[in-house]
Amino acid sequence: MITPYKRILLKLSGESLMGDKAYGLDGKQLHSYATQIKEIVDTGIHVGIVIGGGNIFRGLSGATEGFDRVKGDQMGMLATVINSLALQSELEKKGVSARLFTAINMEPIGEMYSKQKAIEALKLNEVAIMAAGTGNPFFTTDTASALRAIEIGADVMLKGTRVDGIYDSDPEKNPKAVKFDKITYDEVYKRGLKIMDLTATTMCKENNMPIIVFDMDTPGNLKKVLTGNKIGTIVKP
Repeated sequence: MITPYKRILLKLSGESLMGDKAYGLDGKQLHSYATQIKEIVDTGIHVGIVIGGGNIFRGLSGATEGFDRVKGDQMGMLATVINSLALQSELEKKGVSARLFTAINMEPIGEMYSKQKAIEALKLNEVAIMAAGTGNPFFTTDTASALRAIEIGADVMLKGTRVDGIYDSDPEKNPKAVKFDKITYDEVYKRGLKIMDLTATTMCKENNMPIIVFDMDTPGNLKKVLTGNKIGTIVKP
């Protein structure tokens, strides 16, 4: 497979792991994601992964329901670990070696994250799944994804969602929404587009980390993005 990317950071949505369910994990969706990931790991591409936890618990939502914000965010971190364990298990069933790192000490569930250990895993062609966000409250998994992408020296950050790119308004609410093939970080700010939180977008801008937003729910799309097919939206200077 010819691709300009040797190492990627893949951000997966927790909500997408629900599939057709209203809550939790959908086995078919996990199978689909793991199949797509295996397809590119088998080509030798280094794959780092960060997964959200919104299918189980979202810290900010918990705060609106009366939880202390810090404790709510910690609950959200644990939700990302559950999702990461599920994906690790599914990858291992397919013969893909995957190591789970956590931003808070949770051994023996996962190894304490460090940049060096994650890069070592990638060089061994192991998928590095990096869970528990940044380990700090008030930071989203988008910010964790941007941070980890920069730390591991990824060539690109891929944001896999259920939408096929970035639009000028919500395509699920506005049928006339216009999709962008390319957009700059500054234009994302100017238009107030909610593709990621501002901290994550700023980190990517300051470190020249391109972002590709694409539909991960369509089987085969991950490989298509990496081979240069014009799907999704790329964010760069």
